[in-house]
Amino acid sequence: MAQPAKPASAYSPLYFLASLGAGGLSVTFFMYLMFWVPHKGRPVPIFEDITAAFGSGHPLRDVAIAIAITGIAIFAFLNVKSLIWNFAALSAFKKTDGYQKLRASNAESSLLAAPLAAAMTVNALFIVGLVFVPNLWSVVEYLFPLALAAFVMIGLWGLSLMRDFLGRVLAEKSFDLDSNNSFAQLLPGFALAMVAVGLSAPAAMSTNAMTVGTALVLSGFFATVATLWIGAAQVLALPAILKHGTAREAAPTLMVIVPILTVMGIMALRQSHGLHTTFGAHSTAGETMMFLGRTLSAQIAVLLAGLLVLRRQGYFSQFVFGTKTSPGSYALVCPGVAVSVMIHFFINKGLVDAGVIDKFDTAYWLLTTPALLAQFAMVALVLRLNRQHFRAPAQMSLQPAE
Repeated sequence: MAQPAKPASAYSPLYFLASLGAGGLSVTFFMYLMFWVPHKGRPVPIFEDITAAFGSGHPLRDVAIAIAITGIAIFAFLNVKSLIWNFAALSAFKKTDGYQKLRASNAESSLLAAPLAAAMTVNALFIVGLVFVPNLWSVVEYLFPLALAAFVMIGLWGLSLMRDFLGRVLAEKSFDLDSNNSFAQLLPGFALAMVAVGLSAPAAMSTNAMTVGTALVLSGFFATVATLWIGAAQVLALPAILKHGTAREAAPTLMVIVPILTVMGIMALRQSHGLHTTFGAHSTAGETMMFLGRTLSAQIAVLLAGLLVLRRQGYFSQFVFGTKTSPGSYALVCPGVAVSVMIHFFINKGLVDAGVIDKFDTAYWLLTTPALLAQFAMVALVLRLNRQHFRAPAQMSLQPAE
């Protein structure tokens, strides 16, 4: 008897979200190093900061560093492995009738999951370089133009896919409004937002005015296009959602705005830092705290609404803990990762910097606990989904029971 096929054998571009989720989890582990390891004079910790902090007499910090570098290594590896698998699977999928049908439907926008995941991989690999490569900071100014070029190419790739999609639906009137009862069409905006946050990194880290200015302009462009797309996609989706309810398999997309808010929020912080250090523009710690607080509040509101719909539709019992599978289930990872990262930023760049709480006091750890719980819940979810989608089901025995 032939071995039953694993669910991922029926390919969808949404499987790029498996790579995206793993890359996002590597970022959550980097938060330990970002906010718990001293890195005086630099916006981010590097290999030398980490090795200096490890074994310096703080056992709990040593444990956190060990967990962080292990988590970064594991999930960056899974991120790249999944990305490579997806490109190979997508190449094969393009030769099928299913691909042509996808290109003629609303689901054509799901192809934007590829540049979205690729942009995340560039971010994840930069983190790997910071954590594991000695003396990287001595040549980092030479790396920033390369990073900018990589993100621009990914951004142009994403824009070309959006051009094809828009050209078809606007010229041929082939967009099905009634079946647009989800926020799946926000995916292209999410992809451009991920490009924008990557482009903004040199604005926060470089000391070269040309590099900072270029990063500010390019990240601003992609963020603006992303915002326009996201606004239009939400407006188009709401009537169908209210009329027909949320499409069951696409229900996780209701929370896609949560990771979008995180990447756009981090981009804004990076832009603000670059404007401050290079061009003399200033924002106060209190303003940053309020900005991050409002962003986190919006995320919590969206999460509560999305989880309510998922619960009422029985999504978890069917597609996560049940027997059904859907590649869209990987979209559940992004909101959990995003809110974990945003909590870290709100606490450290908001409350601590504004003097509301002291770093590492009781209140600090109580507020950090939800970020850690969300992180490890997403670790468990990724491992669960990977087992469901990338392992063939057990062969059923045809022998009678003894």
